Amino acid sequence: MRKPNSMKGLEDLGRVRLSQNFFLRDFLHSEIADFHRIPNIPEDPDLAIEAGKRLCEELLEPLEATFGRLHIRSGYRSPTVNRFGNENKLNCSTNAATSAHHIWDMRDFDGCMGAAVCIAVPWMIDHYHDESDWQRLAWWIHDHLPYASLCFFPKLWAFNIQWHERPKRVIQSYISPRGILTKPGMANWKGDHSEWYGNFPSLKR
Repeated sequence: MRKPNSMKGLEDLGRVRLSQNFFLRDFLHSEIADFHRIPNIPEDPDLAIEAGKRLCEELLEPLEATFGRLHIRSGYRSPTVNRFGNENKLNCSTNAATSAHHIWDMRDFDGCMGAAVCIAVPWMIDHYHDESDWQRLAWWIHDHLPYASLCFFPKLWAFNIQWHERPKRVIQSYISPRGILTKPGMANWKGDHSEWYGNFPSLKR
């Protein structure tokens, strides 16, 4: 599929179904793109679709089936939008660091495919209130889903969740306790962490 060069083409691209409950249009909204009038359109739609399907099928669908509707904060970013965000200090990393992450249609340095989205889980907001409670959801995802990386933020406990061909399975946070929660090689990376999420619903697919 070529990059759309018309409104009709963009409509057709947005209608591409990535999984049972998600379409590509769900991930194309960007406050940076909207406010600064920069088109947020994939340069390589086929790669964006392929990576997006894996993200939705393997991570977002089981999350939504288990916890209810997800709130999508930030999904796909075109290289142009992400570069603008980085250069203007709008909480975007460099394109090289964001490829195979928010930039779904760019492979990373190793030639691997990946995709990420920032989401909030309303179920969590309704059931927990302490600042450090984000760890409950982090450990639930760690024990149940094939994520590549997670990064949690203070507002709404929103977090980036990434699918990647070679998942590193690293969890970090900008909420207390800040820093790396777990990564390969740390003592807490392996084993069962169910003491953190005993009252959570069972995984649904």
